[in-house]
Amino acid sequence: MTIVLVACGALLGVAALLLVIRIALGPTMLDRMVALDVLVAVVICGLALDAAVHRHTTTLPVLVVLSLLGFIGSVSVARFTRGSDDIEAEAS
Repeated sequence: MTIVLVACGALLGVAALLLVIRIALGPTMLDRMVALDVLVAVVICGLALDAAVHRHTTTLPVLVVLSLLGFIGSVSVARFTRGSDDIEAEAS
């Protein structure tokens, strides 16, 4: 059981690190927003893992709020972007 928890924590940590790199380097704003949305999902998974390990439900409201914030943020950005994914067009 401990090996599985360590593996899950390590995978979530690596995923979070790669997402932070994508947020810093992402060529377009949409790339950064998708990476930020996935980072919120990784944080939710980490909190759910903690709740499962310690067998408590005190983080459940936090999980719900983070889920709603991630969804509303992604939909808001998708609504107000131009819709072009051409990197060269944005650079000029």
